[in-house]
Order: sequence, then C-alpha cells, then structure tokens
Amino acid sequence: MAILQTILSFLVALLVLVSIHEFGHFYVARRCGVKVHRFSIGFGKVLWSWRDRQGTEYALAALPLGGYVKMLDEREGAVAPEERHMAFNNKSVWQRIAIVAAGPIANFILAILLFWGLLLWQGERGIIPVIGSVAPDSIAAHAGLEKGQQIVAIDGLPTPTWQALNRVLLNRLGETGTISFTVSYSDNSHFQYESETQLHEWLRDAADPDPVAGLGINLQLPAIPAVVGDVLPDSPSERAGFKVGDKLVQVDGLAVTDWRVWVEYVRERPGSPLKVTVEREGKDLTLTLIPDTVNEKGKTQGKVGMGPQAYEFPDSVLRIYNYSFAGAFIAGLNKTWETTGFVLLSVKKLILGEISTKNLSGPITIAKVAGSSAESGLISFIGFVALLSVFLAVFNLLPIPVLDGGHLFYYFIEVIKGKPVSDKVQLLGYQIGLFLVISLSVLAIYNDIMRL
Repeated sequence: MAILQTILSFLVALLVLVSIHEFGHFYVARRCGVKVHRFSIGFGKVLWSWRDRQGTEYALAALPLGGYVKMLDEREGAVAPEERHMAFNNKSVWQRIAIVAAGPIANFILAILLFWGLLLWQGERGIIPVIGSVAPDSIAAHAGLEKGQQIVAIDGLPTPTWQALNRVLLNRLGETGTISFTVSYSDNSHFQYESETQLHEWLRDAADPDPVAGLGINLQLPAIPAVVGDVLPDSPSERAGFKVGDKLVQVDGLAVTDWRVWVEYVRERPGSPLKVTVEREGKDLTLTLIPDTVNEKGKTQGKVGMGPQAYEFPDSVLRIYNYSFAGAFIAGLNKTWETTGFVLLSVKKLILGEISTKNLSGPITIAKVAGSSAESGLISFIGFVALLSVFLAVFNLLPIPVLDGGHLFYYFIEVIKGKPVSDKVQLLGYQIGLFLVISLSVLAIYNDIMRL
C-alpha cells in the first residue's frame, strides 16, 4: 500500500507540473499564431486523445515522465504555402523567446499561487531556534555559542525559525571563510551578542548534509511523548507485538522520557535484542524487539518500523505568522524567489565542486518524498508540489541545449548577431546538451539506488 501511495503521489505531482509547463508553451504559441499539432502529457504510445476545432490533438501517452507541444515547423517537414505564416520557425525571434520561456514561467506562476494559497490558508509556523546543546570542539563551540541562546541571525540574515536557520546555513555549504552569529538569551531578546568563527570547505563531501548538526548544535525542543502512533506491517515492531497506543516506559532498564531518546537508542543497536516495557490499557508489558540493520548516510543503524503518535508543539516554542490576502501573495513571491536563488546557488556549487554530487536526486528520491508528503497530508503535498515546480522551472532555464534555457541561449545570440545560429552549431550543441542531461540523469538515478 505504501509503495502504491508513493507511485500515485509521484504521478499526480508529475502530471500537474508537466501539464502546467506544457500549457505555458501551448498558450503562448497559440497567442503568437503558431499552429499546434499535438499537446501531449507523456511519451510513447498514445493511450487516449481527442482533437479540438483547430486540429490540435490532446494526448495522454504511456510513459508519464514528461510531455511536449508539437508545433508546425518547416525544419521538421514540408509545410503548405498557405500555412507557412503559422510555422514556429517563421515567427520573430521575440515571439519564439516568449513561446519557449512560457513553460518555465508557468511553473513559477504555479509555485507562487500554491505558496500564496498555503500561506493565506494556514499562515506559517516555525520552531524558535534555541540552542539545546553544543558539541565540544565544534564550529558552534569555537564561536562561543552556549546552551539556552537563541540564534537571531547568521551573517546578518534573520533566522526567526528553525526552517529559516536551515535555509541560511544551506547557502554556506562547501564554503571557506568567516561565518558570523547573532544570538540572544531566549528570556531577554533585547540584548544581542555577535560572534564569529571560520569555515573550511564546510560539509563539502557530505551526502544529504544536516547543516544545524554540522555546526555542532542540537536545538532545544520540548519532549515528544513516547507513545506509538504507527506500526508498519511486517516490521520488527509488528513481529514483537507492539500496538498503536502503547506507551514506551523503559528499554533495557533505561527510562524513555522522550521519543527522540527512544529513536537514538534504537539506531545505535542494529540487530541487538531490546527488552522494552510498555504501558498498555493501564498494565505494564515487556516485549523483545530486534531492530533491523539498515545503512543510512553511510552509517549502519537500527530500524524498527514504528512511528510516534501525532503531537503538536506548544505555541510557546513556535513563531506563528498569519497573513492578509496581499501579504500572503508577497510572502509567496518571496518564497519562490528564495527557492530559485537556492537552486541556482546549488547548481553553481555543484559545478565548482563545493558540494558533493551525491546530493543529486532522481525520480526514485522524488517519488519517495512525494509519497511521504502525501502521507503527511494535503497541505504538505501541495507545499512539495510548489517546491518541485520551482526546481523544474530553474532546471529548464539552464543554458543547456535540448532544454528551454538552451533554446533561449541560441535566440538571444540571434538577437545580438541579427541572424540565427547556424544549424551545424545548433546540432553540435544539442548533442553535447543531450549527453549532459543523460549523464546527470544516470548519476541522479545511481545516487537514488545507493540511498536505497
């Protein structure tokens, strides 16, 4: 059932994003007077299709990993003299630029609208970044950070929530140089302290880096009740006899006061029998649990297939933002802009070798995240689709031939030169671009398999 949900969630997200992207191309092409032969979602054998009064075929194909808009074009076959004015290649360079750019722009617009709707609907909630502990000889320790301090800003950029702190730190991955902290004691935010330390190729070779942990910090969080909320089928927990609603009391004689204590204990003991005392219907019961051995992020860990009972953090540890109609739209614009900047910065760092290529993800990882977000609820899934829409838009705008950005690159050269780039140069560029895209895809899928 979980695999089916993952696949369906991935397909729904892909269907929405591809449809919006291709509709952008289609709509602007029609507005520019270009004849469209086919609007297809997916590739390969056509499973379903219909035609409108203008002769455009709308198709759903067997392989749903993309889509395309096929336009009338003299470079792809003979065109009747009376239709030449409707051919894509006979439109002005600015019209061709508009048609090609419309796909990524449609994805940006979708992301803005989705973020706008989410922020208007539920606002924004984030955990206040208060330091719970500092590891000895860590970056945070060298900066003089202490338990109980609230991280107000990094490099002058505000970090009002844990999510904001993560976003700012992600921008420093792989870098060498000074990092500055602005902190205050959480009970008195009027007095702030400045400190700084040095980074050296920070987390450059890390796969799936955790930037907060990379500073040597654990955030101060309220205890999560150690109550079982989910037991996966055919998991060690189910085989041991755990049930939803069990309260974890002890493991090997150690009191379980927080779900995180339980998770850490299990992770450190793969394959080891654990004596677990649970409270069920007012009575104590002892169960023997043997965690599976799994490899995550290069480390051998224990896993039991158990999740906590739903729990909401108290408002005292949260920052809550509610937005007006216009305020939510501006916040949605800012979120889209910030995400775009982060993606471009990540691309730059990948090219310069400042972050590991192990961080590239392919369809398997995207599908897993889609399934997880869908399992967390509609709001989480919509947020995932919005983020993925930005990623798709930015990727398509990269100046790589075969992508929209590569076509735009050629057209801007045409604007400057006053004539099109030669067919020979374009063909060579497409061959190089195709090689790059296939290579990146293979590397991303390889990373996906390694994560599995």
